[in-house]
Amino acid sequence: MNRDTAKRLIERYFRQLTEGCGNTNCTNEMCASCHEFRPLDNNSAAAKALELFKMNAELCDYHPSISHTIGGNTETDNKMSNKDPCSPTEDFSDVRYLTEDTLCLILKFCEEQGNYNVLARVIGRVFSNAEALMKSFRKDNPNTNPDLGEENHGTSATSSSATTPEENPHKVFDPNEVTVDVNAIRRVYDKLLCIEQVENVLVNAMTYLTPNVELDLEYLDVYESNPDYLNIFIIVMENSNLHSPEYLEVALPQFCKAMSKLPVAALARLARLWSGFGLPHIRRMMETFQQLITFTVVSNEYDSDNLVNDDETVVAATQCLKIVFYASILGGELDREHNEEEEEDSDSDELTLHELLGEERLYKTGPPVDPLENELCIRSVDSRKPLIPFEDFVNDSLNDVVEMDKDFTFFKVNAETKFSFQSCPFILNIVTKNQGLYYDNRIRMYSERRLTALYSMVQGQQPNPYLKLKVRRDHIIDDALVRLEMISMENPSDLKKQLFVEFEGEQGVDEGGVSKEFFQLVLEEIFNPDIGMFTYDDESKLFWFNSSSLENEAQYSLIGIVLGLAIYNNCILDVHFPMVVYRKLLGKKGTYLDLSDSHPVLYQSLKGILQHDGNVKDDMMLTFQISHTDLFGNPVLYDLKEHGEQIPVTEENRQEFVDLFADYILNKSVERQFKAFKKGFLMVTNESPLKHLFRPEEVELLICGSRKLDFEALEKTTDYDGGYNRETQVIKDFWEIIHSFGDEQRRLFLQFTTGTDRAPVGGLGKLKMIIAKNGSDTDRLPTSHTCFNALLLPEYSSKEKLRERLLKAITYGKGFGML
Repeated sequence: MNRDTAKRLIERYFRQLTEGCGNTNCTNEMCASCHEFRPLDNNSAAAKALELFKMNAELCDYHPSISHTIGGNTETDNKMSNKDPCSPTEDFSDVRYLTEDTLCLILKFCEEQGNYNVLARVIGRVFSNAEALMKSFRKDNPNTNPDLGEENHGTSATSSSATTPEENPHKVFDPNEVTVDVNAIRRVYDKLLCIEQVENVLVNAMTYLTPNVELDLEYLDVYESNPDYLNIFIIVMENSNLHSPEYLEVALPQFCKAMSKLPVAALARLARLWSGFGLPHIRRMMETFQQLITFTVVSNEYDSDNLVNDDETVVAATQCLKIVFYASILGGELDREHNEEEEEDSDSDELTLHELLGEERLYKTGPPVDPLENELCIRSVDSRKPLIPFEDFVNDSLNDVVEMDKDFTFFKVNAETKFSFQSCPFILNIVTKNQGLYYDNRIRMYSERRLTALYSMVQGQQPNPYLKLKVRRDHIIDDALVRLEMISMENPSDLKKQLFVEFEGEQGVDEGGVSKEFFQLVLEEIFNPDIGMFTYDDESKLFWFNSSSLENEAQYSLIGIVLGLAIYNNCILDVHFPMVVYRKLLGKKGTYLDLSDSHPVLYQSLKGILQHDGNVKDDMMLTFQISHTDLFGNPVLYDLKEHGEQIPVTEENRQEFVDLFADYILNKSVERQFKAFKKGFLMVTNESPLKHLFRPEEVELLICGSRKLDFEALEKTTDYDGGYNRETQVIKDFWEIIHSFGDEQRRLFLQFTTGTDRAPVGGLGKLKMIIAKNGSDTDRLPTSHTCFNALLLPEYSSKEKLRERLLKAITYGKGFGML
């Protein structure tokens, strides 16, 4: 227990011994409110408080007086003291918890009196007391008013009816069920939040309540003994004003800290409950936590010594936001089934060199599974369409201040003691997550390089710290396939080394640019329709695995390795796969919905079957036997079910027909090819946090980059060298020419300068291009160093000559000869 927590507990014991809890019926002998308690002076009370703290003695819930709940209005206190304390219609002093009927009765009384002090007193007493709030607004209370809109005129309910709900000892606890009446709470808040005085009381009550709740959860395990303790959080979160400034300063940060102390089972119950609340309520909760995070971040300054990871408010609000994130997934369109079988790595009894060096924690296979995700049996990849778009959970203010090098260390090494925002990847944008992935990849590269040096010293061999590929430009597939296949069989860990490509007969040194061209040329050949490894859809402009391909599995493994190496070496590939490929790489099978972009014509046909209003059997005359053509155009029959040709498709079984058809096209028919492809991909990425951090659409961005090219952003971030600057005339002419280019010419220029025609993750503004002066006016063409995104531009004498030379360079530039 830390010093601050111990101090707060001792103070609570001291106040209990000196002031009491305010409950006239208290039975705790160590409380000043108990009739059998013998008063102590302050010194004796301080010593006794320390003793009770060491014993972990009983702590009473606090029952504040009117002075605590409405700010100590002395005149009001005097008026209330002159009333008959036994009259339930005047002070409601015996209200120990609230029902909707009771609150409406008190509200009616206050309206008749023209004074809301009595209501404020009751609200303050109940909402600042954990036990009282936990027992309020229960479903099982017979006095709960089912009427949603009418006032309680003529009701027989009085404060004396508000006794503790009886517990049914024979009732079986349902972990997904809660005993609080959410609809009643919402009706109550609608009445209360329009009264300014009462809202101030709610803020004060929440400020007092939550530190005690936090201590109870952290040290007394109250939820395990009474699951209804969750009612407190349900009731408080229904307050639609939690995002207002009055709460943001103190009350809401304390509440988030308390909520983050709930056990995983309780957090899962909250997520399941909130998932059924509908979009407006879930969005309100999401915006509440997001506003607290943003407010806290912009109100503070963070640096490498003062990390945002150490800000308790930001961390707690992020952990609370995680509950809403999973609630959004649970409440949306889900696909919990259709999971690819995961191949388990066989554990060897032999110690690895990483383990011998004490580094196994850095290089363990993948990140730990999130406990809440595990409890809910849900993953973000299971979501087809969440209630709230994933992008809305990203907090840009937080992303601006996260120190990813430190956060990565916490994520990989100190996860048990330090909070890492990579454990809540939904709040990070793809640029920030890609930075974390970059650190992971680089550390693995350096590790493999160091291990190679150690092995070489022991064995007396020449060290080979890189993954070296020497290929012939006209035999690139054969050379790459043979080399990578040998590496994958003999020492797969070599794939984790930094890639170094050399084209035979060419003198380019690979600082990144040669690798980019290597990837481009491999893909151009592999995806050539004449090879027949992939089929091309003219409508979607996408490739799919050819189920009739004659190529062996090694060819498909090569493509998987190439995709993995591209991510690992931070290269962008010109790959055109449908989204289902990336979903399958992350562990999901393809389903009918995935056909919409991979096989759009087939998707529309199957959709027509599902939506057909007539007699499906007679009108369409389909059976559970389908046909397709092989590589040579010959028809091939396949039974979706046993004896499929004898089973007609009807209104009753058409959904099954569609599901089986999609399963065959996307999974079974290409199982051999895709399994080899995925195996190659995992050879490089299996120990990476890729699967944990990124969704399928983000994996596509990592591999393929963005096709949205913002050259204005590129111009703003470009640096100049060799005497050029933004005001140089040739630079002004250059950008005017670039902005006048069509899309195809812009892509050629990007390919010529950077080695790829795609924007990196985050857009062209993240590219950091350099334009350097390469001599005075000349007939020589502009040249480039794609490794460094550098354009070497002579100072041409005219804009027309610059355009002509530049167009010729980007149109015909290819290869790595001497420049």
